[in-house]
Amino acid sequence: MKITLKHTTLFVFLIFTALRALPQQDPQFNQIMFNPMSINPGYAGSLNMIGTGIINKLQWVGFGDGAPVTTNVSINGPIAPFGFKSGIGLSILNDKLGFDNDLGISFSYAARFKFKLTNSSLGIGISGGFINNSINPTWNALNSGTDPSIPQKKESSINLDLGFGLYYNTDYMFFGASVTHLNETKMYKSVEAGRYTRQYYLTGGYIVDFPGNSLQFEPSVVMTTDLSSSRFSFTSLIKYNKKIWGGVSYRIDEAITGIIGFELFNGIKFGYAYEFSLGQISKYNDGSHEFMLAYNFQLKKEKPPQQYKSIRFL
Repeated sequence: MKITLKHTTLFVFLIFTALRALPQQDPQFNQIMFNPMSINPGYAGSLNMIGTGIINKLQWVGFGDGAPVTTNVSINGPIAPFGFKSGIGLSILNDKLGFDNDLGISFSYAARFKFKLTNSSLGIGISGGFINNSINPTWNALNSGTDPSIPQKKESSINLDLGFGLYYNTDYMFFGASVTHLNETKMYKSVEAGRYTRQYYLTGGYIVDFPGNSLQFEPSVVMTTDLSSSRFSFTSLIKYNKKIWGGVSYRIDEAITGIIGFELFNGIKFGYAYEFSLGQISKYNDGSHEFMLAYNFQLKKEKPPQQYKSIRFL
């Protein structure tokens, strides 16, 4: 991939952002409420069914080659080994930015506790996997050979990555607390990149039924921090018959997003979000597009046909 002189300055900024371990290491999804597995292993098994989800974000469309493209695929479901209610999950994250291509694969396990009095559930989860950071720089408009923090050749590195999370939910509300990159895994070997910093998340949401039960109001919030800086995202959705929804998400000082979605008759959910940047980067792009696809289902066990004995065959 070649970079023109027009984009060189901005790409250097983006590379520095990725390599210097600044707070925004994890991708920022606007429809995270439909796929919490990407940030919280405690979510695994909370639906009491198999849950699958895909989110694809095309960031800063119109910027040119190398604009961020992020895809997350996840699946989770309940299990009960030795009668102990639990959940397991798998999350795959691919994040492309400029010369950089990161692939993370994480397995999750959550111990689940039911509270009959409040009809609620608590998941305490851990995750473990790896992140494969690869970079293949092809500078043609910048002499970067004198700066050791700027990569000069193709390289890759695979490192262990751990996480932890709590997820509490009822039929009408949820609350989550989690941390990613718990072990502050390394990035690259030769570049002065350091490590991923821990990212702490607090999430919460509630469902308010309007009279008639055809409309629902669903506000939610996501706070992300590395303990040196923080970002807040507020989302408000209106749902009609639990099948069609629309709303707005606002990430303070960063972006405002419009969200729409619908559920098909067979339970497949599709969502779309358009994000408009509020910072200086908005001058160089036409916004960001985010697509979501989700499907939850139960594995029904078919009962074997009953056999009746008859004296005719005795």
